[in-house]
Amino acid sequence: MASQNLQDLAGRWLRGIDASLPAAIELRHELHAAPDLSGKEDPTSRRVLNALGDHDFEVETVAGTGRLLRLGPAGESIGLRAELDALPLTEMTGSSFASTASNPPAMHACGHDVHLAGLFAVLQAAREVDLPLGLVGLLQPREEVGPTGAADVVAGNHLIDHQVRALIAAHVQPQVPAGHVSSDGGPVNAAVDEIEIVVSGRGGHGAYPHLAVDPVPALCRIILALQETARSTVNPLHAAVVSITQMQGAAAPNVIPGTAMAAGTIRVMDETDRALLHERLARTVTSIAEAHGCTGKYEIRRGEPALVNDQVLAGLTRTWLSDFGVPTSPFASCGSDDFATYGSQLPILMQFVGTGYPTEHSAAGPMLHDPSFLPGDHVVREVAVAMLSGWLGAASITPPST
Repeated sequence: MASQNLQDLAGRWLRGIDASLPAAIELRHELHAAPDLSGKEDPTSRRVLNALGDHDFEVETVAGTGRLLRLGPAGESIGLRAELDALPLTEMTGSSFASTASNPPAMHACGHDVHLAGLFAVLQAAREVDLPLGLVGLLQPREEVGPTGAADVVAGNHLIDHQVRALIAAHVQPQVPAGHVSSDGGPVNAAVDEIEIVVSGRGGHGAYPHLAVDPVPALCRIILALQETARSTVNPLHAAVVSITQMQGAAAPNVIPGTAMAAGTIRVMDETDRALLHERLARTVTSIAEAHGCTGKYEIRRGEPALVNDQVLAGLTRTWLSDFGVPTSPFASCGSDDFATYGSQLPILMQFVGTGYPTEHSAAGPMLHDPSFLPGDHVVREVAVAMLSGWLGAASITPPST
């Protein structure tokens, strides 16, 4: 397919997206008002399918509550992914379409409702164009919790079965300027591992510490030492973060516990650094605990790998974004996303769609996973354009012959 043909396709497809925006925004409001938690997303999947109508899509159930939709010719295809699940939060936006879920609470505080609405607009508009390659829409469950939906999709070889040559996603991001999109190649999100540390001593009464072996001071020194681990182990030019976010000891203030526990995460962009930090964690926990007369144990639960965007796909996508008049800005963070898992099977591209929250005095505002986070409806179009640009970028790599 000649480049001019892709240009013509892009123009028609974009006009179709604009025509579908009222329905896409209506769907966004519906999804936001009735969110589903991870692993329980069947109603959300059905809402998207009902909005589309499935008479010209192939539809498969994937990863339990997810759906895979295919449109266009047989053979090679290009995939677009959006997430189905919400977070267990009580919404505090005051929106007219705020979440009605209360038992348990749930809220789309990570923008998944916007991603789904953007994907809907792209799929709806694709019905009116002559696609040179297949289009796969992946409605993926369980992005927020493990075992993740991405791992199940990869294990089921669903993308291989549909000859998906590349998979594209777009995620809203307040740290990217409003109206901009980040579409950079290379590592853009970190690998993440959960860690749990248990220090055991001998419990007793708070008035008689000399008759006990208190694990709390040992645990505190381990935590402080781990804060220095990234600095003293990893090249300072590499991103690496160790965060201890939970501590637990006795259930009463006058009791010395027999065990004390802490938990947190390790995040890195490089697999070599990941191995170094795991080894350093082991030595830190066991040696400091032993020095206090205690025993220290740890558990590492490996999570997603680093999210590494394909360089060629990213560059071609930025060209299409420029053609659509969308400015780009660089962005990477130590956040994580199970979209990284797809990189083990095929080229991937995660784009970050800027929502920004500038104020008179600060660029700060509600972040992702905040009960006050609520992107404007206009971001639905921006997500759709980012997804379309990624699809066109993938189609530009090795265009099929006509």
